[in-house]
Amino acid sequence: MNLFQIEQQYLNLSNELLEVGGELTPELEQALEISQEQLNNKGIAYGFIIKKFETESDIIDAEIKRLQALKKSRENTVERLKERIKSAMELFDVDKIETPLMKLSFRKSEAIQIDDITLIPSMYKTLKVTEHPDKTLIKDSLKLGKEVKGASLVINNNLQIK
Repeated sequence: MNLFQIEQQYLNLSNELLEVGGELTPELEQALEISQEQLNNKGIAYGFIIKKFETESDIIDAEIKRLQALKKSRENTVERLKERIKSAMELFDVDKIETPLMKLSFRKSEAIQIDDITLIPSMYKTLKVTEHPDKTLIKDSLKLGKEVKGASLVINNNLQIK
């Protein structure tokens, strides 16, 4: 029986209890105990699965970090090698190296270099403004009983598995 079925069974028993005027018959009491026992068993089983997946998730995170570091290392190596061949080609005034398997050549491009932003006229600048709520200050204010329009303190029940 899955958790949904256990919940439905419990709700049905609760409704049945209400229908008989709140009187707990021995049959209803036994059915509620079985439902509680099933919930405990399922809860423990779910807990083991959750712990296993959390552990696997940590392992995956570590592997992602390892692969990202490896990727970054490769990208840095590629950039260093490109810079070395570029410098050598410029030193020997070679514009192109061509073989049947590969061709190395220069391509012209344009880029803007800003030497001093304060000297740039304002018509060539854009202003970016971002606004973020200070959640820590809002939380502290709400806890002190102050009203903060557009915000409220929400109490969450977070499941803890140890």
